[in-house]
Amino acid sequence: MKWSNATPIRCHTDKGYACCFCDQQFLDPADLKDHTTQIHRGNTAITKKSDLTGYHVKLDITGLRCACAEYFDTLEAFIEHLLTEHKVKYYTRIKNHIVPFKFDTEELRCYICSNKFCTFKMLLCHMNIHIRNYVCTICDAGFVYVKQLKNHSGIHKTGSFKCGHCEKSFTTLQKCRYHTDYVHKPRCANKCGFCGESFRLHSQKKTHQRKEHGILSENRCTACDRSFSTQRNYRIHMQRDHLMERRHGCKQCDMRFYTTSQLKDHMVKHNIGLRVFQCDVCLKSYGRKTTLKEHLRIHADDRRYKCDLCGQAFVQKCSWRGHMSSKHGIVQPKV
Repeated sequence: MKWSNATPIRCHTDKGYACCFCDQQFLDPADLKDHTTQIHRGNTAITKKSDLTGYHVKLDITGLRCACAEYFDTLEAFIEHLLTEHKVKYYTRIKNHIVPFKFDTEELRCYICSNKFCTFKMLLCHMNIHIRNYVCTICDAGFVYVKQLKNHSGIHKTGSFKCGHCEKSFTTLQKCRYHTDYVHKPRCANKCGFCGESFRLHSQKKTHQRKEHGILSENRCTACDRSFSTQRNYRIHMQRDHLMERRHGCKQCDMRFYTTSQLKDHMVKHNIGLRVFQCDVCLKSYGRKTTLKEHLRIHADDRRYKCDLCGQAFVQKCSWRGHMSSKHGIVQPKV
């Protein structure tokens, strides 16, 4: 940092991007850059933490410029310049915990792959795809720092995990942590940055900010224009549908899936999954609970798929789609 105009970001809150050296926050990262270069010029001591397993540096490299006035597109090119032209001592063998960002467009974009995001938090999470310092040996997910990998490893641990606050138990450590965070988390964890009022749930805080402070936080996907009620649903949509993350691979073929449940459903095709879901009427068995539910509609004569042109109704959507094509010449897209 002392060789460039790169700006560290302490965090992002309701009020904007926070300075690493004082308590000021700015809605526009460009204002933070101006503030840092003018007020804190030469100051590079951005942390006093002794445990760096969970630490990373969020660095704004918009318009990255060396002290010698040369500009660079990437942090890697700038570091190479420091090594070769200025003979700066830089340890390249240690893992780099710097997460670079560029704010040179109106939307929040990953400067590496150009994907767009609604929030800085989601963009920060996305950067694990590009900065794979620590990799999960089970699902090949990458992470910037080791503490992220340790937290992630909980999704692969199965058994009986009891909540430390109530009598509930869960099959995975991740489910237990999710329950603890959303049921027993202190109210102060979701504090409004504008008035200080606290809420049990993050969604309650967002509703409060929309009504009381006029802060709009609609989770609208800029890639397909779909909207989502929560950031979690939006994040899943981005990872699954646009970033095409498929961490769970089938060992019998080349197919990969977003969730472990999708992989388990797929394994039925290889006759590895057990057909444990049996119909009480005709005793047919299925490997998926959803398939059994669809089958039961046949016995219940649940004809929910109706043709608007002739009134004929069908139990299964595929039958309705075939009818629309053969009888009316209308090809319905598979959704």
